[in-house]
Amino acid sequence: MRLRRMVAALFVVAASTAVFATPAHAAGPSKVSVVHGIPGQPVDVYVNGAKTLNNFQPSTVAGPLDLPAGKYDIVIVKPGDPVTSPIIKVDQAAVPADANITLVAHLTADGKPTLTPFVNDVSKVAAGKARLVVRHTAAAPAVDVRAGGQPVFKNLTNPNEAKGDIAAGTVSADVVLAGTTTVAIPAASLTLAEGTSTIVYAVGSATDKTLGVVAQKIEGLHSTPGGVPSGTGGLLDEPTPWGLYALAIAGVVALAGGAVAVRRRVRA
Repeated sequence: MRLRRMVAALFVVAASTAVFATPAHAAGPSKVSVVHGIPGQPVDVYVNGAKTLNNFQPSTVAGPLDLPAGKYDIVIVKPGDPVTSPIIKVDQAAVPADANITLVAHLTADGKPTLTPFVNDVSKVAAGKARLVVRHTAAAPAVDVRAGGQPVFKNLTNPNEAKGDIAAGTVSADVVLAGTTTVAIPAASLTLAEGTSTIVYAVGSATDKTLGVVAQKIEGLHSTPGGVPSGTGGLLDEPTPWGLYALAIAGVVALAGGAVAVRRRVRA
């Protein structure tokens, strides 16, 4: 009962929403990170009519947090604007359970603000390996991703991803227009540690010359006994609902309000 009261109190403060106590046999919470990839546009975030995040800055990665399922009304506006002038609006977004997700606020291929949830592959990687994921979330045409000057992910379009498990180490990668050698994003050095997933987001606008990258790292994917096992429970094969937006926004709200320790149940 004490744990339930703590969880209820947390979400009354963090999201200003009703919280339903979760029985011991119910599905677990989702793990959520947030990437702000809209260049030059800070935002205010409203959850169920209450401002829960003020002046959230671009090129920021927040999370992850463990958060329960539920339904939320989300409005994202320019700082100081009323909720009647949204940049993005999602009503009664249904939040799933038992997912590992990154929500990205970014531009569509034609330059319009949008929200895209990605389900993260947190399956184990082999010893000596690391996972590299590239997500196209920029207002730009199809691109190729090169490592050492050679294309490794080809014809990647917004809002899709490509990934592969490769030898851990440092690689130099750049982004070119698909099928050409025209550089869209200059080369950057990436350190891919063993047992991690490095996720690189192409963000910004080719027309406005604001293309860039934001990186996110997920750790604990070692396949060795010393690693921390995790998994998606088959979620990579499932459609990703729009309700993940609300889950991620609630995560940002909790981050803005302070660090929260969540006690997990360890299953045999």
